[in-house]
Amino acid sequence: MITTPVTVDLIRGAVELEQTAQGLLPHRLPAWARAQGNDPQLTTVEAQPSGVRVVFRTKSTVIDLVTAPTKLVQLGAPPQPEGVYDLYADGVLAGQQSVTGGTTVTIDLATGAVEAAPGEPGLAHFSGLSPTLKTVEIWLPHREKTELVELRTDEPVEPAPASGRPRWLHHGSSISHGSNAASPSTTWPAVAAARGGYELTNLGFGGSALLDPFTARTMRDLPADLISFKMGINVVNADLMRVRAFGPAVHGFLDTLREGHPSTPLVVVSPIYCPIHEDTPGPGAFDMAALAEGRLSFIATGDPAERAAGKLTLNVIRDELARIVAERAKSDPQLSYLDGRELYGEADFAVRPLPDQLHPDAASHLSMGERFADRVFR
Repeated sequence: MITTPVTVDLIRGAVELEQTAQGLLPHRLPAWARAQGNDPQLTTVEAQPSGVRVVFRTKSTVIDLVTAPTKLVQLGAPPQPEGVYDLYADGVLAGQQSVTGGTTVTIDLATGAVEAAPGEPGLAHFSGLSPTLKTVEIWLPHREKTELVELRTDEPVEPAPASGRPRWLHHGSSISHGSNAASPSTTWPAVAAARGGYELTNLGFGGSALLDPFTARTMRDLPADLISFKMGINVVNADLMRVRAFGPAVHGFLDTLREGHPSTPLVVVSPIYCPIHEDTPGPGAFDMAALAEGRLSFIATGDPAERAAGKLTLNVIRDELARIVAERAKSDPQLSYLDGRELYGEADFAVRPLPDQLHPDAASHLSMGERFADRVFR
């Protein structure tokens, strides 16, 4: 087997790469932005490589990717499935693997205590591949921090040429991050990118789509042929701001994006249908009764009457986003609005309800990606 170090020319979809003691760690925010957003939740999720791929050309029939994953365990909640590595050969899914080992971080949901247990790197092993020269694309687990150690192959590896596809830059919440998607290439942004023929950079951050200025500046400075940001659910379930602050914050986010991309098509996407927050403000919380039964579920703890005092709900946010986009589009013809309920609405909830009252299931990720591609890319 030939050993090849994983280097920057083999990585796509990351914003920055950090050299660690074990290997190369993809980040989806640059170091200066991480320093400004020193929040444990954001620190965790931006280092989970949703949309990040290892891409190269080879005739190899056997490929081993050595990684050091970080696996999260939440005491008091049902166990999460192992992270999945999706391998594509010339655009066709050719294998799926998980990696054992690595670091385990245990979080006690009752006390907030965190404990880390380091472990050794593991191996994602793929075999039986075609012996022809092909482009290999390995999607990294979307909810598992992954340090890349090395590649092992039975034929030499070379960087793949640029795809030539237009570049799509997207920002959103845990739903865009991947939530309950079955694998990294089946999150709804990944499905949409494949269907529309786009090169994806996914800045979906679980619990952290909060109109942060450093995220807007990061997006401003990244290359993009299309930009979208899906905003609302985290602002509500974090009970982060009132309607007075929300509108100006959206304007500021859009102003920053336009500094770097004055004429790039830009789509503002409102929240998908989520009954617990449609007309009930946050904050959101774990449903403790469900946890006692071994189920993960969420509830809204606000009072609908608080809307009169400016508290945000999903319907309030949709109205605000539609109004802001309509006003700005008079002088910005490349700005458009997409109601998130076109991706997942009340009729979808009747057929495929949100398993935890907050996040869509794996089948809904597929349909959301297809609908986004059909409504936006076409």
